[in-house]
Amino acid sequence: MTWMGRRPALVVLALVALGGGPGHGQELPGDFVLLSQIDPSIQQDLRYAGRHNFMGRRIAGYDGNECVVKRAVGAALREVQRELRPRGLSLKMLDCYRPVRASRDMVAWAQDGRETAAERRYNPGFSKAELFRLGYIAERSGHSTGAAVDLTLVDLRAPKGPPFDPSRDYADCTAPAALRAPEGSVDMGTGYDCSDAKAHTAARSISAEQRRWRTILVGAMTRQGFVNYSKEWWHFSMPGVASGAYDFPVPRR
Repeated sequence: MTWMGRRPALVVLALVALGGGPGHGQELPGDFVLLSQIDPSIQQDLRYAGRHNFMGRRIAGYDGNECVVKRAVGAALREVQRELRPRGLSLKMLDCYRPVRASRDMVAWAQDGRETAAERRYNPGFSKAELFRLGYIAERSGHSTGAAVDLTLVDLRAPKGPPFDPSRDYADCTAPAALRAPEGSVDMGTGYDCSDAKAHTAARSISAEQRRWRTILVGAMTRQGFVNYSKEWWHFSMPGVASGAYDFPVPRR
């Protein structure tokens, strides 16, 4: 989910409606670019464009599953990928630019007074109504500036795992990888968007191998100027890039 914490409010700079969203033949606003045009080898699995996420449905503003970022962020991600590829690894993008309307959709969902067992898998220790109070969901997100990304690592030598099945009763996001919803990536100790202390980047309740994967990811990202959010092993931002929040829809790939 990722939040902005106690930062100053951002002004929405682009409340634009581009039909089905900007595609490869359309210009994006505010120095945004399609990551696939900068480095097509970086894998993409934008969770909020489908059902494999904490809300169990497509989230508002995700008209498609194309990773959009600020140009400087995309260039830095390309350098991270160049470092990882000789080691048989690849980045996998889980969320990139996020429209302001998506954050508002998340807030409304957290406050709607309903919660299913499938939704509870992402916050096993407390109800979703607490996500807003505890800061896991907020009306303003750094993702809306194009300067923040959620991502993980894929071992290119490992066999491809099973696909996500929305009808299955998976274990919660803190369970062993074989029991929780499949991530299609290395085992980081929790699933993506897991609201739990085990998802804190420096958590001690994970195995040495899981900690090693987190160290590899954080190290590669840090060397290119990214800063990790300590409560979410998957979330990174690039200081000095944000210039305001945007609300154009995420385009289709």
